[in-house]
Amino acid sequence: MRKLVVAIGSAALLLTACGGGSASSSGASTTSSAPAESGTLTVLAAASLTTSFNKLKDEFQAAHPGVTVKITYDGSSTLVQQITNGAAADVFASADTANMGKITKAGLNDGTPQVFARNKLEIAVPPSNPKKIAAFADLAKPGTVVVVCADAVPCGAAALKVEQATGVTITPASKETAVTGVLSKVESGDADAGLVYLTDVNSAGSKVKGIAFPEADKAINDYPITVLKNSQQSAIAKQFVDFVRGDAGKKELGAVGFQLP
Repeated sequence: MRKLVVAIGSAALLLTACGGGSASSSGASTTSSAPAESGTLTVLAAASLTTSFNKLKDEFQAAHPGVTVKITYDGSSTLVQQITNGAAADVFASADTANMGKITKAGLNDGTPQVFARNKLEIAVPPSNPKKIAAFADLAKPGTVVVVCADAVPCGAAALKVEQATGVTITPASKETAVTGVLSKVESGDADAGLVYLTDVNSAGSKVKGIAFPEADKAINDYPITVLKNSQQSAIAKQFVDFVRGDAGKKELGAVGFQLP
């Protein structure tokens, strides 16, 4: 009987020792930390997003130490061409759904593109408004130097929609490859007026004066964003997309006049 008691006691001690080792192992695993994020995130974004995305870049980098965000701004059609030609990038933010559609049709997106903002046209004129432009129809007056975006660029396509809806035909002095090119010519005085986005006028501050016109509601652009299929930083890229669509993005986009979906 005494031998039986000793055997049972020894077995209990053995089980306790094993249990203690398991708890220690479990505790060690819970204290391990995930590897720090690092690398460069390459974003291709419509030129009209410059002000908002520059601020979001700084905020995202502050929230993700070790990650560097590199953003290239240009007309959406130009960026699409770069992507389809094999440019290395992680995220694409377009100023319209038509150009994003080219990416999805080619199967270059990772996941369904999400609309994160909306924008509409406004007339930009020099602060003194020398041609006394007050309406969209004034852009067709003889002697008025008007600059617009190229037809393939979202702001140019929107301008065409407004022309078709109103029956007003504009004869532009030039068609720029990005909305920033239009704004620059108005700021420099090389143009009496330019068709840009409301957000571009707001971002320019006192450099230009904005003329709102009701016909702009006939050509509101949706802005979609997506992670690209060949992204080398897909996990971080998805976090950036969520960041743009989240509270931080809404704050910065709303600050310059983007409509939020």
